[in-house]
Amino acid sequence: MSKVQHEPVHAGEFLLSEGAGKLSREAINIAAGPALVAGQVLGLVAASGEFAPYNPAAEDGSENAACILFAPLGESDVSRRGRAVVRLAEVNEALLTGLDVDAEKALAAHFIILR
Repeated sequence: MSKVQHEPVHAGEFLLSEGAGKLSREAINIAAGPALVAGQVLGLVAASGEFAPYNPAAEDGSENAACILFAPLGESDVSRRGRAVVRLAEVNEALLTGLDVDAEKALAAHFIILR
């Protein structure tokens, strides 16, 4: 039996730098669903205006990376409020969840640069 414990990414741990004050962050609505970790790449679901985990195979808007979840969220059956890094930031790509090349390009369009 292994006693190794893995510590999750802490709120904002993926941030290397951001705009002055809290310019890089916004409060957002996140669609109901499973628990999400800090650093989860999110896409905007066009029909609902809520964010959901980035999914390159989707056709609802979540296939376009738009931001990064700042702090972890628990599982929920209803939409929930969260904070996200939406612009002007440098982030540690090793601490992001759901990242691929297309997401990296989409985030760069929002001036979220991966290091």
